[in-house]
Amino acid sequence: MSGIRVLVAGASIAGPALAHWLHRRGAEVTVVERAPELRPGGQAVDARGVAKEVIRRMGLDAAVRAACTDTAGAYTVDVDGNVLETHRADDHGGDGYIAEIEILRGDLSQVLFDDTRDAVEYVFGDRIAELTQDADGVDVTFAGGDRRRFDLVIGADGLHSALRTMVFGPRERFIRHLGLVLAFYSVPNEFGLDRWLIDYQESGRSAGLRPIQDATRAMAMFSFPSADFDVDYRDVAAQKRMLRERMAGFGWQTPRILEHLYDTPDFYLDQVAQVVMDRWSSGRVGLLGDAAFSSSPMSGGGTGLALVGAYLLAGELAAAGWDPEAGFAGYEARMRSFVEANQEIGRMHVQSLQAPEPDAEPDMEALMELVERAINGVELPDYAGVPDSGPSAGSPITSSARP
Repeated sequence: MSGIRVLVAGASIAGPALAHWLHRRGAEVTVVERAPELRPGGQAVDARGVAKEVIRRMGLDAAVRAACTDTAGAYTVDVDGNVLETHRADDHGGDGYIAEIEILRGDLSQVLFDDTRDAVEYVFGDRIAELTQDADGVDVTFAGGDRRRFDLVIGADGLHSALRTMVFGPRERFIRHLGLVLAFYSVPNEFGLDRWLIDYQESGRSAGLRPIQDATRAMAMFSFPSADFDVDYRDVAAQKRMLRERMAGFGWQTPRILEHLYDTPDFYLDQVAQVVMDRWSSGRVGLLGDAAFSSSPMSGGGTGLALVGAYLLAGELAAAGWDPEAGFAGYEARMRSFVEANQEIGRMHVQSLQAPEPDAEPDMEALMELVERAINGVELPDYAGVPDSGPSAGSPITSSARP
């Protein structure tokens, strides 16, 4: 063990993935999560290209695939339910519109937590209240009252990262709203959904249903344009009112889906936004995943960025002998182009929904080059000579994790 103590804020996907790799590289890891437990459900997330290789190197390929939604493909339909377009999950080698590895965000989070819970300290229902760093470490005061010192602190706490605000400045400096809002929640599968996602779009709005592992239920999906977004991301009642108002009068199955809006156990709504920063670290504090470089759900690549970023961040820090300046610099240099490609795809997708130009001919060669860069455009070093305890290896430590 290196004896390096690392605090990670956030226990969704980026945080536990980083905890996996930090532990394998020899660090002692604590993950703090302000929620009282793992959050279930959420939107379906995808792993494509190089992200699938990271999952394989984690030793989690079988576990992730076992938890996948098993979506066969997607239909785009008209207002009467007639199929206009078909996309299959095996298109483009499993890296197409519907990815071969597609899993609910909450299910992937559970897989990553189960993988790390015996080797990593998890603290739920708490958060970083204050931190002060010096040349040798970071002093952290938790909201619950504990005070501890760490060698490094990493924020993997999402688009609305509290750690980013604390260390780098107000959220308005970094968040770029793309003019769209997304909502997800589970509903009874009274629609005859069977392994195929169904999507209806009209005038910039969309409604859809996707299958999940529990065949008795389905995941409802909505999107609508919004020039600004001033609803508190924690005010669920206001979010539900907003969704009902903005989707009023929309056709297809929308009224029937909205009937379940107030009895769903896992409602989620947020702006479609990106995080753009000149650098993802300051001294001994770094950022990962959406906290550092959200590409928005419309890119289809946010989970891939989190998984690949976790691998590279842990690897670069360990390869640099845990020197934060060198380790963070290596991580940023390797990730920057990959991030920019995914963010560009996210912006292009939103623009195509907001102002479609049916007569415009896209440059398909340039588009395919961009897609390839967003899926596979980053190298995964083997980090020869860097400690690696292997998947699920090492001696468990006492954990404060609560399932």
